Amino acid sequence: MTPSIILHNTLTRKKEPLRTEQPERVTLYVCGPTVYNYAHIGNARPAVVFDVLSTLLRQQYSQVVYVRNFTDVDDKINAAARAAGVAIGTITERYINAYHEDMYALGVLTPDIEPRVTEHIPSIIQLIQTLIEKGHAYVEQAHVLFHVPSFPAYGQLSGRRTEDMIAGARVEVAPYKRDPMDFVLWKPSSPDLPGWDSPWGRGRPGWHIECSAMISQHLGHTIDIHGGGQDLIFPHHENEIAQGTCAHGTPYCRTWVHNSFVTVDGQKMSKSLGNVLLVRDLLAQAPGEAIRLALLSTHYRKPLDWNAQRLQGAKDTLIKYYESLNKVRHIDVIPQTQPDERVLEALCSDLNLPGALVRLHVLLAQLNHAETDTQRAHAKSVLLASAGMLGLLQQPPLEALATLRPETAKRPVSPIDETMINGLLAERAAARLNRDFVKSDALRDTLAEAGFMVEDSAQGQVLRALTKE
Repeated sequence: MTPSIILHNTLTRKKEPLRTEQPERVTLYVCGPTVYNYAHIGNARPAVVFDVLSTLLRQQYSQVVYVRNFTDVDDKINAAARAAGVAIGTITERYINAYHEDMYALGVLTPDIEPRVTEHIPSIIQLIQTLIEKGHAYVEQAHVLFHVPSFPAYGQLSGRRTEDMIAGARVEVAPYKRDPMDFVLWKPSSPDLPGWDSPWGRGRPGWHIECSAMISQHLGHTIDIHGGGQDLIFPHHENEIAQGTCAHGTPYCRTWVHNSFVTVDGQKMSKSLGNVLLVRDLLAQAPGEAIRLALLSTHYRKPLDWNAQRLQGAKDTLIKYYESLNKVRHIDVIPQTQPDERVLEALCSDLNLPGALVRLHVLLAQLNHAETDTQRAHAKSVLLASAGMLGLLQQPPLEALATLRPETAKRPVSPIDETMINGLLAERAAARLNRDFVKSDALRDTLAEAGFMVEDSAQGQVLRALTKE
C-alpha cells in the first residue's frame, strides 16, 4: 500500500499529511515563467520538482488538476519587445515556445492547464472589483491598490513583520499609497504599452492579482497545493493569499510548497556576474535527462549548487544505468509493475529525492546480480517503474547511450551527494546486521561503481574514495 504523502507546508513551517478538499481529487498550481527570455537553470528546478510531485499525485489520486501559468504581460516583456523592435506578442510567443521545447528536453510533462494572463483579463477585473466592493482595495491616480492593513493575517506565510517587510527594499514607494505596504492591482498604460479597458481606465494588471484570478477561474477559491520557488514567498505569494482570502472569505491554499535556490559554482546567478545558465545552452553540453538527474540530486528544499562536476556525474551515472539496461534489452518488462515501495516511501516523505535515488542504486545492483531471466525481468521492471516516478530511464538504452557516451570516458564519477552515500552505508549496515550478505555485497558494488570502496572493521564501515582514471 502506498504511504500517505507528507509535504513541508511553508505556511505552518512543518511537515504535514496532504489534505485535499475531495478524497480522490487534488489541485496543484505552480507559478510559471514570465516569458521575456529563455529559461535558465533556476527556472528549470521548480519545473522538474513539481513534475515529480504531479507524477506522485497521479499515482495516488484518480484526478489531478495541475495548472502552471505563463505571465505574458509584464514590464520586462515590454522592455524586451522595445529592444528587439518587435510586437510584444512576438516576444511572448517566441519564449513560450522556447520554454516548451526546453522543458520537453528535460522530460517535464505538460500540465493539465497552462493559462496565460492576457486570456484572463475579465476575471482579473472582476476580482479587483470584488476587492474594492469589500473595502480591501481603493482607486488612486488611475491605480487600484490592495490595502494591506485590511488583512490582519498579512505576513503569515513569510513570517515577516510589517516593519521588516518595508525595510526589505522590495516595497515600492509611491505617493498614491495609503500605506507603504499597499500593492498595485491595476495600473494605467500609455499608448505604446499593452492595455485593456477597465472601470478605472485603460491599463494592465499588477503581477500578484494574475495568479489569484487564474486560480479562482480554473481551480476554485481554495486549492490543495500551491508551489513555486522560494523567492516567490514574499511578496508574490503573500499577496496572493491576501487577495484570494479577502475576495472570497475562504482559505486560499492548504499546503504551500517551495523549492530552494540554484547557485552556480557557489555564487548567486546574476547578469552582473555573467553566470546565468540557460537550459538550451546546457542542452548543448549534456542530454536533458542528465540535466534532470542533476537537478534531482539534492533535496528540493535545500540550495542546489550547479557546477560542471554535478552535470558530468549525472551523465556518468546514467551511462551506468543504461549500460545495465542495454544488457537486458531483450527481456520484456512485466506489464503493470508497481514502483518499489522504498522509492515511494522516499517520495511520499516530503519528496525525498536523494533517498529515492539511493534506492534506485540498490535496484540497479539487484538487476546486475540477478541470476535468471525471470529475476532479471522482475528487477528490470521494478527499476524502470521506480525510475519513471522521477522521470528517468525511460529511453531505449542504445539511444540514450548514443547521446551520453561521446563526452564520457570511463570515469566512476557519480552525482551521489553526502546524504545519498550515508543512505547507502546505513542500508548496507542494516543488511549486514540482518545477515543479508547478498544485499550487503550488492550495496558494496553500488558504492564501488560510484567511486567508493567500503572496508569492514571492528569499528564499523570505513569509506575510501577510489582513484579515478
